[in-house]
Amino acid sequence: MVSRLTKLVCRFARVENLKHQNVFSDFSKLLHRTGGEFWLPLPSIALLLWFLGNGTAALVLNRSYDSASPLPVDRRLAANLSVAILAINAEIDRRRGVTTVLVKTADPTLNRTQYEFPVVRADRVEAALARELKIPASKVKKLIGYRIKD
Repeated sequence: MVSRLTKLVCRFARVENLKHQNVFSDFSKLLHRTGGEFWLPLPSIALLLWFLGNGTAALVLNRSYDSASPLPVDRRLAANLSVAILAINAEIDRRRGVTTVLVKTADPTLNRTQYEFPVVRADRVEAALARELKIPASKVKKLIGYRIKD
């Protein structure tokens, strides 16, 4: 009786084993036909790369960037503009006691610059503008044009 039971169990195990082999071989054939052998691991590879990239980015961005020898910084900035001045237009407003000066330059980034001075006499406007632009007063006198507003 034991041998009969053993034979029956062995036969059942072989049948089950063959069924599993058939299922796996069918699945393997299906994967091969559809290209699944290539496409199936791609999401796991993408997830792995995503986690590695995030980890690397976190390490790099959280790192301190203290330098051994900091660069020396000169805080004094000289704002000497060496642009060609095309024209200077001044509008004297005698009622307010203010002169508005518009300087047009050849530089496309600094096309127009506007200044306002609390003087109304032409010679004082020229002197103040020459001081502001750091150019000779004679050059300002040649380039300036006045408009008087009462």
